[in-house]
Amino acid sequence: MASTPIQSEARTDLEPSFVIPLVLLFGAIPIFFLQMWVGLAIAVFGVFLMVQTAIIKLSFTTTALEVYRGSKLIRSFPYTEWQNWRIFWEPAPILFYFKEVKSIHFLPIIFDPGTLKACLERHCPLQSLRAE
Repeated sequence: MASTPIQSEARTDLEPSFVIPLVLLFGAIPIFFLQMWVGLAIAVFGVFLMVQTAIIKLSFTTTALEVYRGSKLIRSFPYTEWQNWRIFWEPAPILFYFKEVKSIHFLPIIFDPGTLKACLERHCPLQSLRAE
């Protein structure tokens, strides 16, 4: 069941998606019996992503992608500085990449991937980025 993002005229807040953390946690179980330390490392990473999914929020505003920890704004990425973006592995999106003028960012998709892609296409279309 897909959830509806919280949206207003000026902002769209992405809903969390626990798919990747849960896949890692459940996938770590059989690996744990084959290679204990590898399975444990995957499980710890899954727990880490589970906590991040619960804590970190993404919001698309009219001018920037904003990252929140709880209700505190921790980073803003103005669209005017973006050069490119991509969502890796379309059948099951797992990684979101975007490049700014001065830095490159990779984020696991711990948010609703459909809303993420729709917001990216609306606020930061690739055609306009490549034209600049």
